[in-house]
Amino acid sequence: MEIKVLGPLAARENGVSVVPTAAKPRQILALLALQSDRVVPVGTLMEEIWGEDIPRSAATTLQTYILQLRRKISAAIDGDPARQAKDVLVTQHGGYLLQVQPGQVDAHEFGQLTASGRAAHEAGDHYAASDLLGRALKMWQGPALVDVRVGTVLELEVLRMEEDRMAALERRIDADLVIGRHAEIVPELRVLVARHPMHENFCAQLMTALHRSGGAWRALEAYQRLRVTLVAELGLEPSARLQRLHQAVLSADPALDLPVPASG
Repeated sequence: MEIKVLGPLAARENGVSVVPTAAKPRQILALLALQSDRVVPVGTLMEEIWGEDIPRSAATTLQTYILQLRRKISAAIDGDPARQAKDVLVTQHGGYLLQVQPGQVDAHEFGQLTASGRAAHEAGDHYAASDLLGRALKMWQGPALVDVRVGTVLELEVLRMEEDRMAALERRIDADLVIGRHAEIVPELRVLVARHPMHENFCAQLMTALHRSGGAWRALEAYQRLRVTLVAELGLEPSARLQRLHQAVLSADPALDLPVPASG
């Protein structure tokens, strides 16, 4: 089963969609997919669907939703005598498990690619880091589970995925700066800074890229916009790190330039 959660929810078996239209079964499928090949306890599924207001009929209703999902799966694998829906959506003691083949859930593939990209970055292989992280980020087709109503459990999963996405994006841009792609990433960074006007790392990366592209005055403008926003919104000055970067741009500190020519 091929499953996508980095954007709209999609799940296909033999090319046939097994995503239900009803909201609660969609929640169950999304949670089982994110935890694929691991048992999701009944209590966790109930918490996701009903929160703290779990009805007395919850156990029976949950079984009905599981049955609906199995019917969708059964229709998709029709004609395969070696497989049944209960072998894909498995009942385990105290919970349920969605069995999928390795590499079939995009969120898991994203995690593996970002781990490899992080390792390459830490090892100083910035070309590989940029490539791996770039491939991971291209897997996103919008906000995670954008078309699924999320409860308390999925909400935390979505938050974690979005934070991982932002971390991968920052690291990929760092790698691009090291290998001399500063001019190429300026437009992307301008958009990111506009979307995240109090995000200091994006501002610092934009300032560095602009400085290296011959736009020191634009780098100073970016700093001032961030400072005005932070003071107005939070009553805070930029961090000491960003203030040092500001001073480095003002003084045309050679340390801001690429230390050595980038080479492939």
